[in-house]
Amino acid sequence: MTATEAAAVSEAPAAAAARRLPLVLRNRRFGAVWAAQVLTQAAGRMFQVGAVWWLVGYAAGADRGLASGAFLAVSTLPAVALAPLVAALIARRPHRTVLGVSAAVAGLTALGTAGWTYAATPPMAVTYGAALVLAGCQAVFDPCLTTSVPELVEDADIEAATGFELSTQSLAGLAGGLLGPLVVDAAGLAGIVAGCAGGYLLAAALIGATRFPGVPGTAAADSAAPAADGGGDGTAPAARRPLRRILAELPFIRRVLLCFTAANVFTTAVFVVMPLYTRTVLHADGSTVAALEAALGTGTLVGSFTGSRLPGAPTVVGAGCLGLMAAALGLPGLAGGRIPAVAAMAVAGWCVGVIGVRFVALFQRLVPAEDRPGFFAVMQALLGATFPVSSLVFGLLGDHLPARTLCLVQALGVLPVAAALWWTGRCEPATAPTTTTTATTSAQPIGDPR
Repeated sequence: MTATEAAAVSEAPAAAAARRLPLVLRNRRFGAVWAAQVLTQAAGRMFQVGAVWWLVGYAAGADRGLASGAFLAVSTLPAVALAPLVAALIARRPHRTVLGVSAAVAGLTALGTAGWTYAATPPMAVTYGAALVLAGCQAVFDPCLTTSVPELVEDADIEAATGFELSTQSLAGLAGGLLGPLVVDAAGLAGIVAGCAGGYLLAAALIGATRFPGVPGTAAADSAAPAADGGGDGTAPAARRPLRRILAELPFIRRVLLCFTAANVFTTAVFVVMPLYTRTVLHADGSTVAALEAALGTGTLVGSFTGSRLPGAPTVVGAGCLGLMAAALGLPGLAGGRIPAVAAMAVAGWCVGVIGVRFVALFQRLVPAEDRPGFFAVMQALLGATFPVSSLVFGLLGDHLPARTLCLVQALGVLPVAAALWWTGRCEPATAPTTTTTATTSAQPIGDPR
């Protein structure tokens, strides 16, 4: 055995041990960007939930329903309205620059808002404007990070990196939703905005200190350019078909998407109804809002991990979950109290997680590979567009109807959609396979638009 071979043999155990470490520990570049993602996601969610509770509990008075609904609508509009612009920006600019600038702009905006809030009570328009800017920055940061994963990790680690990215989105949202109302009760709106500013600026610093070996202008990027442009052999890239043509050839998927779009109008209203319920029915403080957010997020995580194990066709499972979700959403309207509300949010979150896993996996199998990027992008925009509508409608209703009645309205709205989804599966048995796989995209067909 030569010296070189002996050295390779001696290094093999060390390399194997290193491969057993979590990706965020053995790849410092990805670990830093992953930490930045956790900070931005948690800061954004903390601001959103905390500001809604501030409006409902302290600032909005008799118009708390409309004020909170309009705030949530403003917070979700950029992800829908800016989708084409964001796609072009990510395609044309270095990803490190896009990530760093978006985090820095969000941090400086939050810092300026915090300074104004500490000095004097700002006009309500300032809070809404800050929400719009922060949501716009997050709408740029999240898809850019997903696109940047191949630049930061080896090919063998892409699946592990994607798993970290998707799981930490949920975990960061859970942490932010838990902290938001608690910080508002302890330090007011100024405290929540100052905390968000710290998170965003720290994320920008982490991005700035991280080297992206695959950014445009480097050898790695230049060598990869032919594959990105056409496959490396001089052939032109395949033309992308318009979504209308894709959906025309897949009527089953079109009907399923319509079902989930209708369901989202009622299910996403929970982010308006629950703070109103806490304030007007439970007469509780921010800790109760935090508990409801934590129950919803925990249920979603559990559903994401267990959804693939449920037997049956996706449409049968989905219809059953929608029916169970309707019962959960209606429970607080029939039985007032903190325990029924927390249990209802946990069950509703579990249903969201199960539906997300089963139907994203189904779409991955049925949509042609060349059409998937456009399909999932437009699907997310379509479903996300229902959130502003839901927020405004239920926020306005919240100023005229009791919160317990709104819970029943949600339940009654979801039930017909559950029946329609079940009937869709019966009409298209050949295109609704029963096997399941784990989803590899963050798009959720129903529920939380975060």
